[in-house]
Amino acid sequence: MWSGPRNLSTAMMYAFGNRADFAVWDEPFYAPYLKATGANHPMRDEIIAGHETDPTIVAQRCLGTIPDKKLHFYMKHMPHHMIAGFPLDWARDCINIHLIRHPARVIASYGAKRDEMTLEDIGFTQQAALYDQIGGLVIDSADIRADPERMLRKLCDAIDLAFDPAMLAWPAGPRAADGVWAAHWYNAVHRSTGFASVEGPLPMVDDKHHEMLAKALPLYEKMQARKL
Repeated sequence: MWSGPRNLSTAMMYAFGNRADFAVWDEPFYAPYLKATGANHPMRDEIIAGHETDPTIVAQRCLGTIPDKKLHFYMKHMPHHMIAGFPLDWARDCINIHLIRHPARVIASYGAKRDEMTLEDIGFTQQAALYDQIGGLVIDSADIRADPERMLRKLCDAIDLAFDPAMLAWPAGPRAADGVWAAHWYNAVHRSTGFASVEGPLPMVDDKHHEMLAKALPLYEKMQARKL
């Protein structure tokens, strides 16, 4: 599952992780990305100390035995973590799904958690390029929030996976599979017990982010035209 930040991605990981037949992995290339780029993200030092930083080792684990003797393996990935030189061959035989969200909502949500923000941080450019490279299915987070059961059934049908009602609700609180960055980013999803309801009107984007929105919007709209 590929998505930019602030995009229902953790809730989707919790939904699949609540199934008895799935193991999950939370952003395994985040620590390698931080180490390789020197990006100054919240909890940078803790993330690098707490997770594998060698992208080759991470890629090998993506191809390895499914953890916990489960039947399926759900990997939550962010396209902007896959910088030049990081292995991507492991994704060739995966079922690749691209989760998208309107950039105005992403910008507003990301800005509430981190003062610094660039177009590269929110991942629209990288996701569009990745889609062109590896293909896959596209699903919009707004559609999931509008009707979780219908859209998750539709997604499961598209990937030949039996739907499990356990995907619709989960216990509140953190998960053992959470990355150490959960302490900064996951407070809202830790309070959740299921998918949030339909979102309201699009938020206003402040003046300094208008150019970012203008660049991200056509990339989002191109992918949205291909959604389930």
